[in-house]
Amino acid sequence: MRKDDKSIRVIFTPSGRRGTARRGQKLLGVARELGVDIDSACGGRAICGRCQVRVAEGDFPREGIRSRAGHLSGISEAERRHGELRELPEGHRLACQARILDDVVIDVPPESQIHRQLVRKAADDRAIPIDPLIRPLLVEVEPPDMANPESDFTRLARAVEEEWHISGLRADTAVLTDLQAALRAGDWRVTVLIHQAREESAPLLIGVRPGFDETLTGLAVDIGSTTIAAHLTDLHSGEVLATAGAMNPQIRFGEDLMSRVSHAMMEPEGTRQMRDAVRAAINALAAEVAARAGLEARDILDVTLAGNPVMHHLLLGINPRELGQAPFALAVDEALEPRAADIGLSLAPAARAYVLPCVAGHVGADAAAVALAEAPHESEEMSLIIDIGTNAEIFLGNRRRILACSSPTGPAFEGAQIFSGQRAAPGAIERVRIDRKTLRARYKVIGCEPWSDAEGFEEAVSATGVSGICGSGIVEAVAEMYLSGIIDASGRFRQEAADNGGPLRRRGRSLVYVLRAGEPEILVTQEDVRAVQLAKAALLAGVRLLMDEMGTREVARIRLAGAFGNHIDPLYAMILGMIPDCPLERVQAAGNAAGTGARMALTSRAARREVETLVRRMEKIETALAARFQEHFVQAMGFPLAGGGWENLEKAVRLPRPSGQPRPAGRRRRRKTNPKTGGDAKS
Repeated sequence: MRKDDKSIRVIFTPSGRRGTARRGQKLLGVARELGVDIDSACGGRAICGRCQVRVAEGDFPREGIRSRAGHLSGISEAERRHGELRELPEGHRLACQARILDDVVIDVPPESQIHRQLVRKAADDRAIPIDPLIRPLLVEVEPPDMANPESDFTRLARAVEEEWHISGLRADTAVLTDLQAALRAGDWRVTVLIHQAREESAPLLIGVRPGFDETLTGLAVDIGSTTIAAHLTDLHSGEVLATAGAMNPQIRFGEDLMSRVSHAMMEPEGTRQMRDAVRAAINALAAEVAARAGLEARDILDVTLAGNPVMHHLLLGINPRELGQAPFALAVDEALEPRAADIGLSLAPAARAYVLPCVAGHVGADAAAVALAEAPHESEEMSLIIDIGTNAEIFLGNRRRILACSSPTGPAFEGAQIFSGQRAAPGAIERVRIDRKTLRARYKVIGCEPWSDAEGFEEAVSATGVSGICGSGIVEAVAEMYLSGIIDASGRFRQEAADNGGPLRRRGRSLVYVLRAGEPEILVTQEDVRAVQLAKAALLAGVRLLMDEMGTREVARIRLAGAFGNHIDPLYAMILGMIPDCPLERVQAAGNAAGTGARMALTSRAARREVETLVRRMEKIETALAARFQEHFVQAMGFPLAGGGWENLEKAVRLPRPSGQPRPAGRRRRRKTNPKTGGDAKS
């Protein structure tokens, strides 16, 4: 039975935009009506091919939608011509040609978006130890003759033993395919590539190259729930040859981890769909970074992979259902060393893989990589390391003892579930400062150097526009609203601030703050403030829980890891009460620590043994079972935290006093400019 035209529903991923369409309406038109970011340079004439999209086929129970390719009109003649003249991959449609016939979920790939995702996961320049797992060895092999019937591999193994004193050589079966051709092409002089994961393990032949060719490359992959980053690395030097990042395509199955767990539980093919999606994304990144370095993906000999527990299980094709319910049992937590091909990766025929170990059900291999990179176990100082994401992984300790936990911060720090929120992409507001008298904001946008009140801002921002506010922007906006008296210490909008007019206005029964007027209008709502409070309270409650267990009231240093941690201003993180009081100069971004840890494991056998030992000695604290977590959570809802104890913070910024408490008498401190942020260091 044909649906009524008004009841046809359309959902676009990864933006999550949704609405209704008229039967027969073109996809591109619907996308523009809903504000979906789809590129088109030819005006819908099927010439440029930039508006390519894919139908996400399957059942989406949460939305009540069954999406099928047949819910769009058939391939048009214009699409056929485009496919003949230019590439139109199988399953792709041109949004300017496809017409909607029934409910459908449409995936807009990154290459079809005007404002492509800014993946902030660059490789650190940190020096890492080299303890190679792969050695290139030049050998000369005795040619065969009728008097000696030995196989080519037998004679090769003997040459390796005689020339390099390496005995017991085994061969990966994938190498044997091209072994004879390589020996003859090199006139019996070849470079053998020998992989030895552990000193006690038998050497494994994973490649044979004619002549002398000592090129060794590997890939370190950080699989985040939002983004995936891949670092092509020279295995001789540890140097990063090329880096690329992409949105995790699993987002179309759910933006947060629990949505993906639910998809795996509810859809018989859900685990396979998400497994195939992440493997395809890693293969695409491998090809991209290899091409940038003038190589091919088949030149990559080793890969290390780090991800949170759900990403870890889905990469391996393991249904993550048990991670969605107590007691959050992992299928496997130890490090794994499969062939890359066995987990669907298209690299060198005999390439190896190393999947870092998980710490616990909510503390994954990515957190283990962070701990390896930051090395709290090597320090006398009490270090706090936080990898901030949808779940925050937290480590506290020193060389004597290390505690670990995970805290459910939710997606607010990534700009999700915020009224004007978006991910960190060009056009997103990432910095905010509010004038204490007028209460009006000035802001800085990703992809644009000038601040909004600077000359030349409108011209500079014209390429991207101002499209929303990302995680670091909403954190600074809420902190500035608190410092400016727009909200009180409980997070409520103050009516007195609204009585003076300005950028506050009433929306329904509550107040909103107008961060940016115009089109689009960017607002901060009471619900946004609450979402940030819930996220930061969960984070600080996890930290306090570990501090209780450790028996300490202070930490010597704080390291903020991950894409968000790398771009949040420590001052504003402390004003909100995301992190405990600490000298601000001792609060630093750790960069992409998970990627650094994965690179260390890629280039060093010792690093692999170290992370395995480190994970085994960690004490895991389960926040869901801890009696004091809720107590800390409630206390941490205020700004910055009920009960005081912010001596270091108050050296840097004047905090509002609770109502009824006068400010100390004395001369008002002059406002100073923070050269790092362009904002106020004293307020």
